[in-house]
Amino acid sequence: MKTAIIGGGGLVGSCAASALQFGGIVREIALVDVNLEVAEGQALDLLHGASLTSDQKIYAATSETVSDADVICITAGLRRKPDESRLDLINRNVSLFKSLLGDVKKAGYKKDAIVFVVSNPVDVLTYLAVKELDLPPQQVIGLGTVLDTTRLRSMLAQRMDVPPSQVQVTIFGEHGDSMVPIWSHAQIAGLPLEKYPGVTSALIAEVEKKTRGSGAEVIKKKGGAGFAVGVSIADVIHSIALNQHRILPVSSLQNGAYGLRDVSISVPTVVGRGGALSHIEIELWPKEQTALQRSGQVLRETIDKVLS
Repeated sequence: MKTAIIGGGGLVGSCAASALQFGGIVREIALVDVNLEVAEGQALDLLHGASLTSDQKIYAATSETVSDADVICITAGLRRKPDESRLDLINRNVSLFKSLLGDVKKAGYKKDAIVFVVSNPVDVLTYLAVKELDLPPQQVIGLGTVLDTTRLRSMLAQRMDVPPSQVQVTIFGEHGDSMVPIWSHAQIAGLPLEKYPGVTSALIAEVEKKTRGSGAEVIKKKGGAGFAVGVSIADVIHSIALNQHRILPVSSLQNGAYGLRDVSISVPTVVGRGGALSHIEIELWPKEQTALQRSGQVLRETIDKVLS
């Protein structure tokens, strides 16, 4: 499987390429960037470690390379400022994103290609890509709350001193301020979180608050997220490449799940070679259902304001 990363010279794109290289599943990784020399440098750096990782083709290329890519991953975009919400990025990033989509359309793409949006605000831009590209909606997905979910799980694990891989809690909704942690179904090693020794409402509130502010904290301290978003991107691409049908909180166009319509937002989604294959609905606490509806409304209002 060939993956083309638009924005491959940047922090997010290069970390995604590195995670894909260590994963050893995709066969070919093409790095596309407006600064071709930087993309060439990233590709060369990755190539230098190839004998210790996996036997893939890794190279820098122009946007024409997307024409035969199986996954077109778009990571390019302007960075969020420390005190700026993801949605505040919309007016600064929509013009750039439309230009990138124009390059993709000009190059052409396979009829079964998956367009995978990572650029922020990811839900709004995923919706824009659905409308702009001549692809079935399920073949256009966004990273959504995959990154937020792993942040929440990892921080809860650290706070509880348990293995991160044994923590199960998922975030629905917007990748941003109105995200909705689903505590009603949270578990540690298959045990209900609310029954787990040491768990209190104060601890849950503390972890949730830290998760909500974690993106801005990373930006403030090191300039932007890289490693965690890189492995999150690879996790989704691997599910596509292997047609795993894993359930992930990616962003995709909604047509009725949880009462959400005509908005790209994260709900439990079966992800495989065809993209967002289906959505899973589970019973939520009333306050979670209300918060998810509100999250969809926030995104719908933003879409109406900037894309109309």
